[in-house]
Amino acid sequence: MNGLTFAPALGWPAGIAVASAMLVLGITQVVLHVRRHANSDETVWACVRRALLCAIVAVMALTPSMVSETSSRAVNGTDVVVAVDVTGSMAVADAQYGSDTKVSRIDAARQAVKDITALYPNSSFAAVRFGASGTLDVPLTPDSQAIDNWADTLAPEATSVSAGSTLDTPIDQLLLTCKSIHEQHHDDAVILYLISDGEQTSAKTRRSFSSLRRYLSDAFTVAVGSEQGGNIPVTVNGTGSSDGQWVTDPSTGKPGVSRMDAAEMASIADELSGTALKLDAKNTMSAGASKEASNKWRITQTVKKRVRTTPVVWPLAVAAAVLLACELGAWLSQSRRLL
Repeated sequence: MNGLTFAPALGWPAGIAVASAMLVLGITQVVLHVRRHANSDETVWACVRRALLCAIVAVMALTPSMVSETSSRAVNGTDVVVAVDVTGSMAVADAQYGSDTKVSRIDAARQAVKDITALYPNSSFAAVRFGASGTLDVPLTPDSQAIDNWADTLAPEATSVSAGSTLDTPIDQLLLTCKSIHEQHHDDAVILYLISDGEQTSAKTRRSFSSLRRYLSDAFTVAVGSEQGGNIPVTVNGTGSSDGQWVTDPSTGKPGVSRMDAAEMASIADELSGTALKLDAKNTMSAGASKEASNKWRITQTVKKRVRTTPVVWPLAVAAAVLLACELGAWLSQSRRLL
């Protein structure tokens, strides 16, 4: 929509009041000139000049404006936060990822991370690892290759520093990360992927993940491992087993068995109002619910149309200035004649 309209700068009540007063003065000027024509030396040009000046000021009070339609494009991106469990139990070699071959849980997690980045082209990513503590390893970045490289460095933490599995360890770091992303990119969709075997060996009661919901558009918990479980190898600096030694269960004195807890991961998914996934020989991140959801949250563009009103007063102001200059010149000329 394009055209000319009135948009009083003083508001409609004040604009109409000023315009009406000036029109009344203009009409009064003409009426008085006609009545006093025989007894006054006011010229027709002087009458027209003054009436025209009143009319111009009246129009200026109503603020003539040009109306034009513009459009703005809002780009809503997707920010993916990936959190991976690196506790000692992630070294257990009972996981499967798209085949019957058994791999360690951390290896399955590495491949899952790479498939996640492939699911979200043109998105930004942040990476968190958690074990004894939660750490933001990669702040939000559009460089998906940086996340893939980070995935290659993932390794179970050393047995000597492991304090057992506490699934709520990453909550504080995830809160800080997701809140920061949400505040800096308010229109973006924030998606969380939490990859773990779901094992909770700590005696502490796990905190709820529900506090993260306000900052997330969607969430997935990804369970790796098997319900049958396996022995936990002793790891040194995350490099793997040490001479075939196994972590001992202090209650039995025998090698401890770690089992993937799909029910616990599903419970966390419920707290996040998200979806629980389980990786195995048939289910990977590149297919299924995660792939379907990624299509929903990919980058979108929204075009918004707006009407813009631009005041056009300067031509009237120039005309008024010219008329005032003429009025001043006529007054000076008349003053000199009267001297």
